Amino acid sequence: QVYKGLDIITNKVSPQEQRLCRHHMISFVDPLVSNYTVVDFRDKAVPLISYIFARDKIPIVVGGTNYYIESLLWKVLINTKEKPSSPPRLDGDRKVELEQLDSAELHRRLSQVDPEMAAKLHPHDKRKVARSLQVFEETGIPHSEILHQQQEEEGGGPLGGPLKYPHSCILWLHADQAALDARLEKRVDDMVAAGLLEELRDFHRRYNREKVAENRQDYQHGIFQSIGFKEFHEYLVSEGNCSPETSALLLEKGIQALKQVTKRYARRQNKWVRNRFLKRPGPNVPPVYGLEVSDLQRWEEDVLKPALEIVESFIQGRDPPAEPLRMEHDEKENKRRQRVCELCDRLIIGDREWAAHTRSKSHLHHLKKRRKLEASGHAGGTVGDSGDTETSEEDGSLPL
Repeated sequence: QVYKGLDIITNKVSPQEQRLCRHHMISFVDPLVSNYTVVDFRDKAVPLISYIFARDKIPIVVGGTNYYIESLLWKVLINTKEKPSSPPRLDGDRKVELEQLDSAELHRRLSQVDPEMAAKLHPHDKRKVARSLQVFEETGIPHSEILHQQQEEEGGGPLGGPLKYPHSCILWLHADQAALDARLEKRVDDMVAAGLLEELRDFHRRYNREKVAENRQDYQHGIFQSIGFKEFHEYLVSEGNCSPETSALLLEKGIQALKQVTKRYARRQNKWVRNRFLKRPGPNVPPVYGLEVSDLQRWEEDVLKPALEIVESFIQGRDPPAEPLRMEHDEKENKRRQRVCELCDRLIIGDREWAAHTRSKSHLHHLKKRRKLEASGHAGGTVGDSGDTETSEEDGSLPL
């Protein structure tokens, strides 16, 4: 929402609603800027928060992207800067440059300068690996060492350094999955009715058509990574160059893809709240209060009234009438343990992810296939001159 344009696809609050309450940090970044980062966001938002507090008002951070909210709550980001011996860079963002390298090469470089961080990151996670390399190149200090320093500060913890605003609280609006899915599908239909296609078509014509023609479109950075843009890529680039029937099919494909990716993103947001806020209790995690929004007919009773009571209690220094949410968590769970599934030829990071992988359809399919091959290999084995059992070539080629 920081980028100018694409107001429908980014679900920006309407101008009418913005007049009811002062909004900040909407539509102020040029859409052609591709290296706007969470650090830039934090550096602009923190002074605004201080300004609001100075006027004896309460800043309300609304999201959205929880990683950006974390950057305001905790000291978790790293201000990279060029080492004194390095000349200033004039040729763009170093992280974007690094992401152009092969995944294996990126991970190899990180392993050489920061083996601890390399062990925590999946080799295919280019963005995180590139960021850790950038941190080392621009500070001269391994990324993992800087994170340890933050966590060891007074008031620090697993999520990073100390809380910047100790009297914060989080209001988490959540809904029954079926109700949420239906609402998200309707939202996409409403976006189409509000002029989504015209907005995307205009933006593509002004900013992206030339890049597509030169095969240098980038849906990984800047406003082009917004959900909805790459989902309509085929429709936009083929419009006018195919039959009306084909165009209609590509349009419907884009709409369905947008609905799917929106629902997937909502699940990821909820998972983030559960894993980052609810399963990591401690003094440096603000209380999280759940507000049920499945039934919009009960907005007053289930959302507005309890939210006002919670916030008023915080302002007055009293305990809120509602209890913050808590979730059981396994103290022994290792979120960074690495395992290689040689059967599927995959690297899995985290105990929970490993458990999920071993139950997945793909893994069970490979397991069933291997057992069949093993059985056929034993049945067809022959006894050679030495008395050893020789298995078939197919069975012998299986991963150990």
